[in-house]
Amino acid sequence: MSSPSPALSHLDESGQIRMVDVGAKSASDRIAIARGAVRMNALAYGLLTQPGQGKGEVLNTARVAAVLAAKRCAELIPLCHSLPLAFVGVDFSLDDATHTVEVRATCRTHYKTGVEMEAMTAASVAALTIYDMCKAADKGIVIEQIRLEYKAGGKSGEWRND
Repeated sequence: MSSPSPALSHLDESGQIRMVDVGAKSASDRIAIARGAVRMNALAYGLLTQPGQGKGEVLNTARVAAVLAAKRCAELIPLCHSLPLAFVGVDFSLDDATHTVEVRATCRTHYKTGVEMEAMTAASVAALTIYDMCKAADKGIVIEQIRLEYKAGGKSGEWRND
């Protein structure tokens, strides 16, 4: 026997949009980690990383924006469930060779549905905030590679984007 073909979970049998019904699901611990990158020119990167300049303020502002975005994900993504977040964490790493800020957002919950959208929203908004605060020095900043890196919990178990 062949397995059923994949389907888009937010479309019903007639192709109309719907919110996925999670009412019968059991709550479980869930985690999602998303990443993204903000690449800029040497001038903007130098200003961002120069001691006494913007690194602390820019990255801390991006961190706060990411947490707020994760908490409001259901207001931004139309069919996303509102869920209780147990944790949102955002970390940054700097790549001096490529003038890139790597963003890593982690979200956790104990709920009936996953936190992938919250983690990806957090990573995206952190990147957008860095862009906003550095654009005066580089109009050509590139936000790239927003992606889910890891998820665990629920029926589908563990998944890693290797």
